[in-house]
Order: sequence, then structure tokens, then C-alpha cells
Amino acid sequence: MEENKRVIDVRHLSKTFGTNVVLRDINFAVDQGDVTCIIGSSGSGKSTLLRCINLLETPTAGEVLFHGQDIMKGHIDSASYRAKVGMVFQNFNLFGNMDVLKNCMIGQTCVLKKNEEEAKKQALFFLEKVGMAPYINAKPRQLSGGQKQRVAIARALAMDPEVLLFDEPTSALDPQMVGEVLAVMRTLADEGLTMLVVTHEMAFARDVSSHVVFMANGVIEEEGSPADIFGNPKKELTREFLSRFRNG
Repeated sequence: MEENKRVIDVRHLSKTFGTNVVLRDINFAVDQGDVTCIIGSSGSGKSTLLRCINLLETPTAGEVLFHGQDIMKGHIDSASYRAKVGMVFQNFNLFGNMDVLKNCMIGQTCVLKKNEEEAKKQALFFLEKVGMAPYINAKPRQLSGGQKQRVAIARALAMDPEVLLFDEPTSALDPQMVGEVLAVMRTLADEGLTMLVVTHEMAFARDVSSHVVFMANGVIEEEGSPADIFGNPKKELTREFLSRFRNG
């Protein structure tokens, strides 16, 4: 098996909003095929970190390297970069005026410049994969939260990304719908998709990820394998955070 390729390298990343320091000196890397879960309390900076990596927020300092190239140097077109580093949002972000099929085609035709036929074929393939092919003519308002999130995942996959970022993809869902979305994500992980997941689903982080990053107060407090973080956390803050989930 070839050696893992470094896909994303975050170096000394900081982000402030006014006088509020949200991220400080963040350093970590994502290799091809990694499933990295970022865990931590609300307000620890996890979602902001993801938005900086996806260029939805501009980091205040530091670098985000994609295949060794600093994405903030201005040479990278943000739309085509986001096609390669896709994002699945907490609140789905589907276009309410478009049906499911069109939602999964629009990025391909507008950003990747695919023709309608190609885009439709790709959209149908991934909608089938996430179990949403029967709903291609439905509008988002006709779908459950779990169905919307599966469409959002299909839409991101249809762009053929190298990395998929998930920003708390299950936190807006009713408990009975969480499982259907996590099942899709487990399948993608098994197939080797490189994933960076901000999540409160500790069992998913423990069982599916290859690497776990624990954030607190805008810094990476601890990181390591799931066995290390869940089985033998070194820092008091990590132990305290995880103790809340021990019986969950």
C-alpha cells in the first residue's frame, strides 16, 4: 500500500473576531484516507476551524496547506477549492426552490462546468448511494431532517471531493434520524473517503475515526488515536469532557 499522502496541513492557525480569540495556534494534519473527528464542548472553536479550512472564514494568522499549497495566498479559486474540499453543514443548506436532483446537479454544472447529462448521471449515482434516489423530484420542505442531510451528503459527493468536511452533521436531527446519517458516513469511511468531522457523536468518533482531536477554549488540548483519547486520555480536561459520555 502506498504511503499516505498529506492532503491538508494546518499550521499555527489563529482566528479572532474583534477582541475575541476563537482559535489560537492550531496545528494538525490530515492524510489521504484519514477519518479525523474533532470533539469538544460547544464554543471550543471546532466549527470555526472547519470554516477556516473551507475558506468560509479567513484565518487571522497561520497557514492552511492543501497538497502543500497555502490556500490563503490568493492563487486558489475558492469555488474550485471548495469542490475538492467539500462541506456538509449542520443545517443542510439545500436550495429550497430546487428539487433533490437539481440540488445535486447545480454545483456540478456551475462550478465543474459539466453538462446536464453528466451532472444528472453523477447526481443519481450518489443519491442512490445514500438511499435518496426515490425522492429526486421532492423539494427539501417535503423531506425529514435525516433525508435532507443525506441529500446534502450526496450533493457534496457529486462534486467528487478529495476531502469532505462535516460540521456537526447530526446535531439538527431528531434522535431517530441520527442513525441513518451516521450509517452513510460509516460507509464512506469504510470506502476510504478522507473525512474531517466535527461531532458530538462520541461512539462514532471512537469506532469510526482514525484520529481524534480534542479542542477546548480555542486550542487543541490533546490529539491521538481513538484508543489513546478514549482509552487513556492524558489531560485532565479531556478526561473531564469524556466522563460525561462514558455511560452514553
